[in-house]
Amino acid sequence: MQDNGWDHGLTVTADGKGLVGHVGGMLLRKLADQCGLTGELDAALTQAGASPQLSRGMVLVSTAVAVAMGATSMADIQVLDQLAPVLGAAPSASTVRRVLNLASDQVLLKVAQARARIRRHVWELIEAAGGFPWLEIAGKSLQGWTVIDMDGTLITAHSDKENAAPTWKKGYGFHPLAAWCMNTRECLDMLLRPGNAGSNTFTDHKEVLNRALKQVPAVYRRRVLARVDGAGASHDLVEHLLTLTTKRKDLLFTCGWMITATDEEAIAAVPEEA
Repeated sequence: MQDNGWDHGLTVTADGKGLVGHVGGMLLRKLADQCGLTGELDAALTQAGASPQLSRGMVLVSTAVAVAMGATSMADIQVLDQLAPVLGAAPSASTVRRVLNLASDQVLLKVAQARARIRRHVWELIEAAGGFPWLEIAGKSLQGWTVIDMDGTLITAHSDKENAAPTWKKGYGFHPLAAWCMNTRECLDMLLRPGNAGSNTFTDHKEVLNRALKQVPAVYRRRVLARVDGAGASHDLVEHLLTLTTKRKDLLFTCGWMITATDEEAIAAVPEEA
């Protein structure tokens, strides 16, 4: 853990002076600083010959905290002004934009590697503090299994934006695909996609799952259960998932599809002894 400095005088009280709103945002920033994420992101965003006035890792973490507090645009970074008595002035929207503009493929790879290092450290702390949270499904504990859920989601764009497009549900906006570790409720990876991106896109599912697996510490990667809804019911994805089990690790998976009358007839035709 690293020494933050800014949090040394913090106390929790319901009255008095020097109170700030949205104190939960303070805890998110404190977590990011103390587990080392802010510092690791700052290193990942370092540019040769540049000396920014603000830590770029801090700006990125602050942006994430602002999103958790309800921000929906870069201008909404001002929501952090409520925490200014403790954290100081919030980064400006232009500063946020400059940091996000650094997102080249190389920088994004460094950010992903930084996230993976800190995730390993945090999961070690979780294990030491009381044990890793294994899921219980239908009354059975999945001890030793890391569960990854993949799903797309629709995000509405209220004005014309880059890559915004009509969605399959007749809306307008974006259709990102994400992978979540359900043991810890963490987003392991997310692929930003236009609104008209397909649901059964094998290449997108393969990319997101591969990047998500890299985010899982090696010791928790030995037994993985991947769950995909109807979007995963493609031959290409199933065939790919079948190749991911090796002598050193098991990857099981479930995927669903809509059962039609034809499926019902086929199921009924299966001999009882089968």
